[in-house]
Amino acid sequence: MLKLGQFLSKDNEEQEESLLGEDSGGLCSLSPTQRIFGFAACLVAGLACMLLSLIVFAKPIKFALLFTFGHLLAVGSTAFLLGPAQQLQMMLDPVRVFATAIFLGCVVVALICALWIHSKLLTIIAIIIEIGALIWYSLSYIPFARRMVSELMIRLCDTEL
Repeated sequence: MLKLGQFLSKDNEEQEESLLGEDSGGLCSLSPTQRIFGFAACLVAGLACMLLSLIVFAKPIKFALLFTFGHLLAVGSTAFLLGPAQQLQMMLDPVRVFATAIFLGCVVVALICALWIHSKLLTIIAIIIEIGALIWYSLSYIPFARRMVSELMIRLCDTEL
């Protein structure tokens, strides 16, 4: 009986490790539990930054910095689950490489508008575009989601994304 319990325990650990990308080539030495805690902490910190940014909404430069940092933390949190190499590989997958490039480009433009140009109007516009790019990037992980949104836009607005 003890051997069967040990076998099932090892089988569950192997499934958990394969789901969390334990075969990352030895690049990540975190245990599966540490990866889940790292993911949760990074995601919560990102969401907290995005929520805190609403407090300083009247100051678009501070808002842009907090909001963009929150976006990057939330998106980067999945690297704890998959490993950084797997995350980068998925981001550069041909299906979502353009969505990734657009999202990262919008992040850079928002930071440039906030830190270098110091234009409140351009910063707000860049943040709105960044939110749209994040949604489009996130939809790339859901099968057929971008196609459905495009078809919906065609029907509702008589335009295509």
